[in-house]
Amino acid sequence: MQGLESLLVVVLVAALTPMIVAALPGPGIPQVVILILAGVLIGPQGLGLADTTGIKLISNVGLGFLFLLAGYELDPRLLRARAGRLAIIGWVISAVIAVGAVAILGSLGFLRAFVPIGLALTTTALGTLLPILQDNHMLSGDFGRYILAAGAVGELFPIVAISLFLTGRGEFVAIASILAVGVMAILLTLVPRIIGPARVRAIIHQGRRATSQTTLRWSIVLLLLLLAAAQRFGLDVVLGAVLAGMVLRSWTHGIDIDVTPLEGKLDAVGYGFFIPVFFVAAGMGLDVHSIAQNPLRLLVFFVLLLVVRGLPSLLVYRRALPLRQRAEMTFITATTMPLLIALAAIGLSTGVMLPANAAALVGAGVLSVLVYPLIAIALARRGGTVPAGPDAAAAGRGAGGDGGIVSAARAAGEPGAAGDAGAADGHGAAPPE
Repeated sequence: MQGLESLLVVVLVAALTPMIVAALPGPGIPQVVILILAGVLIGPQGLGLADTTGIKLISNVGLGFLFLLAGYELDPRLLRARAGRLAIIGWVISAVIAVGAVAILGSLGFLRAFVPIGLALTTTALGTLLPILQDNHMLSGDFGRYILAAGAVGELFPIVAISLFLTGRGEFVAIASILAVGVMAILLTLVPRIIGPARVRAIIHQGRRATSQTTLRWSIVLLLLLLAAAQRFGLDVVLGAVLAGMVLRSWTHGIDIDVTPLEGKLDAVGYGFFIPVFFVAAGMGLDVHSIAQNPLRLLVFFVLLLVVRGLPSLLVYRRALPLRQRAEMTFITATTMPLLIALAAIGLSTGVMLPANAAALVGAGVLSVLVYPLIAIALARRGGTVPAGPDAAAAGRGAGGDGGIVSAARAAGEPGAAGDAGAADGHGAAPPE
């Protein structure tokens, strides 16, 4: 019953969050920030109204849903296009800078977990950013494609690196495990072909609006299957979630059928229940006392996220985007959070990360979600590509604020939606080579 009571408090917080955001003056604060801060308030280090013990499984499924939706937005063809190539170059530059940064901090005795912290500085919170940017109309045209590619690389590459270097096993075993889960995912993409497109379309049409909800149920089965497979092979479950999203995309885009109803249901189930529970639980587990005792650590990581992950955008996209949009990309790519929680947990469980650094790293991620997207949105409004005033407030606090990742984000990820060099709208305008 104690777990049920904690879940009730968490769900109540999730239900109140949109109302709190709507009531706050000024630009809309991302709901994820309110959820995390509310988790701190109701958690063991706050009022003690709830704890994570009874909701841990639901929270982990919420993390899985967050990365499933991010993986669903990732079109592998986008990584082969110009946007993907630039994103990969940007991540490699970030990784090189991260190596130098952690080496300097290590020599100063500031840290001892080189790999987890180095990887953390190269991440981008695509799953967290999508609803924020969608609410502010920043995902259309070429600019949206660059964001999606940079965010996807900033999640996928660190996830693979986590599975390779932080599983506590030999590199050969780690590579074999990744390949095994990857082969499993590839085989799952063949399921619609084995069953037959006509039969798949019939199943979807028969069950998508009835009480059976066939497509939604199989989507959840797919997610849990790959989460369990990743865990069984000793990999981080985030990798399984991303692969589940990519497999689901191949299922839905491999047949000629309208997938909008399924996408709406996934958003509703994920952002309506599981994902808010994950963010509140993350706040409940945040070590506020360690941060308060040494706030300098948080500020150091907060600045390093911008320097390591954000600043390379100014160089990488110099021929693709004007300066203002490169500045927007700088703050967007520097926004991170969910992977920081996973990396901090891994660092603590293996004993290589100082508890103070783990807390500061997660705290820096929370602060980045609060600050960096708002700066990017402010820059976009100054450029006239994001509506300001009442329209912007309505956009930021409307139905999409609950996490609805709707058609514009998905259209931006389709290679056919806009050319690599052509502009789809004012925000997607790019100067010629």
